[in-house]
Amino acid sequence: MTSPLIFIDGQFGTTGLQIHERLGKRHDLRLLSLPPAERKDPQRRAEALNACDIAILCLPDDAAVEAVSFVTRPAVRIIDASSAHRTHPAWTYGFPEMADGQAARIAAARRVSNPGCYPTGAIGLLRPLVQASLVPADYPFSIHAVSGYSGGGRPAVDRYEQQCDAPAFEVYGLGLAHKHPPEIQHYSGLAGRPLFVPAYGAFRQGIVMTIPLSLRLLPAGVDAMRLHACLTAHYAGAARVRVMPLDASLGLERLDPQALNGSNDLLLGVCANPAAGQVLLFAVFDNLGKGASGAAVQNLDLMLAQG
Repeated sequence: MTSPLIFIDGQFGTTGLQIHERLGKRHDLRLLSLPPAERKDPQRRAEALNACDIAILCLPDDAAVEAVSFVTRPAVRIIDASSAHRTHPAWTYGFPEMADGQAARIAAARRVSNPGCYPTGAIGLLRPLVQASLVPADYPFSIHAVSGYSGGGRPAVDRYEQQCDAPAFEVYGLGLAHKHPPEIQHYSGLAGRPLFVPAYGAFRQGIVMTIPLSLRLLPAGVDAMRLHACLTAHYAGAARVRVMPLDASLGLERLDPQALNGSNDLLLGVCANPAAGQVLLFAVFDNLGKGASGAAVQNLDLMLAQG
């Protein structure tokens, strides 16, 4: 039996390189690559897209939409790592642990949209709590996150690693028009657009995300223990998402955004100041792991298992 043929369109971008590195060591599949001179040739890309079994798109949004239009062979399945199709009703959202049955839906899908890096953490924290009515859907959410500079793609990597003029820390998206809030709102079940404040640090990869909650704005009786219990129950048995034990998270003094680099894991937790009536939800993960290439490979494996 011939092993599946995989084509990474955009293989030499930040995400594509890591996917290629992860898949290049495997013997259960074949990788289709184009010579450097043909990588931007629409005809050769179209031929490759229609020759493969599963295509992984690591492209800007417009280029991803174009790539999908090139696919004419119905048997070709697609994983899109761009944000072009993340809330499209015809595409399956590639966050296996998000909901019961989501992994099975991904396995059977023809079109899978890989989650954004920041939305992975935000949805991972908020969706279970909102669905359980522990946090109102109309809560005024404020999401703060710091990513490694690789989250800015090739231009940011070049700026930090070659030009040497990048700051140690920079907040961006100050116009509050970042592309991630609609995705977070949609899959978390929020009534309105969350306030999202992202930043880059002077480290290559890794994310730390925090979401503050005021207990006085939550239903009566909701506290850190109940929030933590909900998250723990939701992710019980999940291989790639774990919730830090409450006694450990309550004793935290700091979070390292690089703690899970190189893995495909997502760590969630709950900190609190009961006397002040405040709770802080947090997520730590690799923006190029569970936030990008690792998630794409996880989705690929689900689709390959389905056959």
